[in-house]
Amino acid sequence: MLALEGTVLAVQANFYRVMLDQAYRLELLDESGQIFSQFVNELLCTRRARLKKIGQQICVGDRVIVEEPDWQGRRGAISDVSIRRNLLDRPTVANVDRILLVFSLAEPSLDPHQLSRFLVKAESTQVEVLLCLNKRDLVSDQMWKLWRDRLLSWGYEAIAISTYTQQGIDQLATYLQTGVTVVAGLSGVGKSSLINLLIPDLQVRVGVVSQRLGHGRHTTRHVELFALPAGGYLADTPGFMQPNLTVTPPELANCFPEARQKLASGNHCHFHNCLHRLDEPDCVVRGDWERYNYYCAYLEEAIAYQQKLKNTANADASLKIKDASEGKHQQEPRLLKKRYRRESRRSEHQNLDTDDR
Repeated sequence: MLALEGTVLAVQANFYRVMLDQAYRLELLDESGQIFSQFVNELLCTRRARLKKIGQQICVGDRVIVEEPDWQGRRGAISDVSIRRNLLDRPTVANVDRILLVFSLAEPSLDPHQLSRFLVKAESTQVEVLLCLNKRDLVSDQMWKLWRDRLLSWGYEAIAISTYTQQGIDQLATYLQTGVTVVAGLSGVGKSSLINLLIPDLQVRVGVVSQRLGHGRHTTRHVELFALPAGGYLADTPGFMQPNLTVTPPELANCFPEARQKLASGNHCHFHNCLHRLDEPDCVVRGDWERYNYYCAYLEEAIAYQQKLKNTANADASLKIKDASEGKHQQEPRLLKKRYRRESRRSEHQNLDTDDR
């Protein structure tokens, strides 16, 4: 049975667009009966019933195995999903190499609190974060230098671009030539316009900024990977205003480059479980750095998130390790107990004993 490897480009309903690692030549007949060759490197696939039964989710960016390709109909069936290196929760994209945060210097103006929230969310994924500021043509050189120096103090070297004058587009493209890059940011900052410049043959719908609300409308409805001309993939994601923070208090400090630098200086907090609050003694993180107030505000959310995790009982792990061929191991979702597992006789007897009492 022919098995092919590929990457999931898009998920729509119960179908998956898969880009194959290798293009296959297909010989066809034209109207005059002449044979001509055509290369196929993309298939529209469904997933095997076994994957559906065990609850295996297939996401954009997943590395998959495709069986029984129908070259004439450009169809196939996904039979297996490789272990993911990572998985973003919002947007749901697997095997991400970097996050490209796109914000605008004007229309809408750059909000430090909103930008910090996106940066913390991106840092929590533990992948490379690249910051890009669009609409450079709408602000003065002095304003750009102020923001550049301010962001450097945060620990980020921002790239200034303009989708109108195409300033900085070539410089940005050099960072995206390998791996999967997820583009994220507010609506109306120019993400779709940027993608159209990076991939000229692609025409992504572009929206406008509302003068009344000060932000754009969502023009991207679902996540999709686009192949870049020089290599690599770009994922356009729906814009949103307020990303949710899913970090615990011990993880939060690592989401701020300023705090990481203080912790890496060789000094240590007095308490090993220090949360770096104002009232904690001998804390090396607490200080007069600009975003410390943001850290304190996000800390309350992190504490609430940690409590939520504790309240969510999960007696049975959602994944199990299964031995595969050639001595390799792969993760596989566990079957749902209520639907696919029969209760053991010992458990049945224990329940009967409890009822008798």
